[in-house]
Amino acid sequence: MRLFSGFLLVSIGIFWGCTPSTSELKTGTWRGVLEIQGQQLPFNFDVEADSAGGWDVVLKNAGEQLRLDEVDYHGDSINIVMHVFDAYLRAVVRNDSLIGVFNLNYNPSYKVPFKGAFGQAFRFMPSEQKPTVDFTGTYDVQFFNEKDTLNAIGIFKQEGAYAEGSFLTSTGDYRYLEGSVINDSLHLSTFDGNHAYLFKIAKTSDSTITGGHWLGMSRFRNWAGVKNENAKLPDPESLTYLKEGYERIEIKFPDVNGDTVTLNDEKYKNKVVILQIFGTWCPNCMDETKFLSPWYDTNKDRGVEILGLAYERKPDFQYASDRVKKMKAKWNVNYDFVIAGVNDNAKAAETLPMLNKVVAFPTTIFIGKDGKVKHIHTGFEGPGTGVYHERFVERFNQIVGELLSEDLTSKK
Repeated sequence: MRLFSGFLLVSIGIFWGCTPSTSELKTGTWRGVLEIQGQQLPFNFDVEADSAGGWDVVLKNAGEQLRLDEVDYHGDSINIVMHVFDAYLRAVVRNDSLIGVFNLNYNPSYKVPFKGAFGQAFRFMPSEQKPTVDFTGTYDVQFFNEKDTLNAIGIFKQEGAYAEGSFLTSTGDYRYLEGSVINDSLHLSTFDGNHAYLFKIAKTSDSTITGGHWLGMSRFRNWAGVKNENAKLPDPESLTYLKEGYERIEIKFPDVNGDTVTLNDEKYKNKVVILQIFGTWCPNCMDETKFLSPWYDTNKDRGVEILGLAYERKPDFQYASDRVKKMKAKWNVNYDFVIAGVNDNAKAAETLPMLNKVVAFPTTIFIGKDGKVKHIHTGFEGPGTGVYHERFVERFNQIVGELLSEDLTSKK
């Protein structure tokens, strides 16, 4: 793997910026592979011509299609910006193949070898074999390594050899996983421009499963699960709470233009306010923002405001502001954001000392019209979790409806 990576980086150094060749970026279906920890993590994407004579790339993971519209292709080289994430895929084009790297801009040492093959619609491998096992179901899961254990819920749906799924934890979910059953083992992967997750799963009985989870360049965990259609996690409204003696959230942060924002500003007085602890680097925050943005446009005239508290990868204000501005433009987000700090749970908690801790990005804080905190929801149950997401949306609307119906005059 080290030899391949070294050769790869040298190759890109040679080819990037070369004079145009006969290679052509082909539109249609591609299969990509990231080389992580000696494993191949596959994903699927389409290359499409856009109306301006350029190209879009569409990442495909189960029910999600994520359009990447910042694609620079010249000569025999292509650079693909990973949507709102501060990351890119860069490769040289050679007829029906791509060879390059996936890189995080804020961490130059994070370089993952990448290959692409045109015309391959399968994910792991083409197979006509009919599996003899079915992984469909909901499972109580424990991830574990030498340091800690993490409880989760595994959700899988299998049709023939094809499978989709996700894992939900107390801090968020693993979004859209897609794959297939090969030799009676379930293989799942996702790549959304930030997450690079690979799972291999085996059945140990009719009701138990075990597997491995590869996360990016270096992290690995074993895990085991027991089938349980009523699997539950701790109440997400019980994990983050106000310390004794506090009733309110007090903030004083700059917005993306550098102007100071507090919850005492006229815009937030006598309104229901939803605080979103957020980061543009966070795929679960991406999912929550995609939910909150149209919800806000529909409901803002009811007397509700949303304020995002952005915790970014670097402490530099201009960097953080630029990341948030880009995200707002990409998704047409019309509620406001402030730059609150960096994406470290402990440091984030220091900026909000009235909280017991910051457990997860995102965390959603519901404030009543009287300015007092009413509910705090840790994590986000994204659309890849199916019924768990539906329950989140129902509970979200219930909370907001109750807070909007509160009569302040009756409490005076």
